[in-house]
Amino acid sequence: MTTTVSVEYEYSVDLPLLLDKLNISLLLSTYQAGQVVSIGTFQGQLQVSFSHFQQAMGVTRTSSGIAIGCQQNVWSLPANRAIASRLPPEEQHDIAFLARSCHQTGPLMIHDLAWAGDQLWLVNTLFNCLVTVDQHWSFVPQWKPPFIDEITPEDRCHLNGVAIAEDGSAPLWATALAATNEDQGWREQKATGGCLLHVPSGDLALQGLCMPHSPRLHQEQLYLLNSGQGTLVQVDSSRGEARSVAQLPGFTRGLDCYAGHAFVGLSQIRETAVFGDLPLQESNQELRCGVAMVDLSSGNVEGMLWFRSGVEEVFAVTVLPGYRNPVVIGPDTQTDHTKTIWLVPPQDS
Repeated sequence: MTTTVSVEYEYSVDLPLLLDKLNISLLLSTYQAGQVVSIGTFQGQLQVSFSHFQQAMGVTRTSSGIAIGCQQNVWSLPANRAIASRLPPEEQHDIAFLARSCHQTGPLMIHDLAWAGDQLWLVNTLFNCLVTVDQHWSFVPQWKPPFIDEITPEDRCHLNGVAIAEDGSAPLWATALAATNEDQGWREQKATGGCLLHVPSGDLALQGLCMPHSPRLHQEQLYLLNSGQGTLVQVDSSRGEARSVAQLPGFTRGLDCYAGHAFVGLSQIRETAVFGDLPLQESNQELRCGVAMVDLSSGNVEGMLWFRSGVEEVFAVTVLPGYRNPVVIGPDTQTDHTKTIWLVPPQDS
C-alpha cells in the first residue's frame, strides 16, 4: 500500500526570473521523501515536479544524462530531447531524463556522485572510500583517506563529499566528518572533527569543521558547506582557512555552482541522534528545508524555494545548464502516476 504525502512549497517571486536569466533548471534529491525534484520554468512560471527513487541521495550530470544514487543501486538516466515535448503537459518540457538501467551496488550509504575522467565516481560512505562503477563488480575502490587502514564495511570517518577538478579530469577534494579509523568514531567528534582532504596527496587541508559536506570547485575557487553551522564557506587550502560566504537558515547540504552563484540545499534537523548538539540547532533560529540561490560575490540570497510540508531534508542539488524545464521519469511509474514509455530505435519502412 502506497502512502501519499502532500507536499507544499513557497518560493520567492524572483526565482523563476533568475532561473530564466541564467538559462538553467535544478534537480534536488531527498532520501527522506524518496524523491528527485525538478525545478524549472515555462513561460516565466515556476514548474516543480517529483519522481520517486528509493532513498535518493547523490545526483550528478554525466556525459549522456544524469545518474542518481539510491539505497542499493545507481540509476542511469540518459537525456532525451526528442521525447521531452511529447510528455505531459505536452510542448512544455525541453529535456527528459528517463531511467533505463541501474547498477546494483548493495547498501553502500552512497553520498556524493560525480563524473570525472569518463567514469562515474561514488562516495562510498560505508566503506570510507571513493569508488568507480564497473559492471562486473559492486564497486571498484580507487582512493581512501590515509588514516583508514582497510576497505571494510564500517562507517569510520563518514566520508561524504567529493569535488572534481574544473576540467573534469579527476577528484581533487573530499570531505569527512572526522579523521577517525574506528567504526562510528566520527560520531563523538561531529561538532568539531570535520575535515577537508586533498585527494592526490591525502593531506588534511582543513580541520575543525562541523559536519562538512559538498565540496565544489568553481571559477578556480573551492567552496564547501559547513553543515552543522548552516554556512557556505570559501576555502583557502594553502593557508588551511575558511571564510564564511553566507549564513543560511538550515542544515546546509547539497551544493552546485554556476555563473557566480551557489545553489545550496537546506534541511531541517529532526534526528537528534545524528544531528543533535550542533551549533545550528543551538542557535534557536527556525530551520527551513529547500534550496537557496546565493550570489558568491556578495553572499546575498537572491532566490529561494522552501518546502512547507512533505519534505524535511535535501541531500543533493544539481544545476542543469541550458535546460529550462526538465522532466525526470523514474523506474516506478505506478507511484509517479506516469504512463509507461517505450524507447526504440527508428525502424526501416
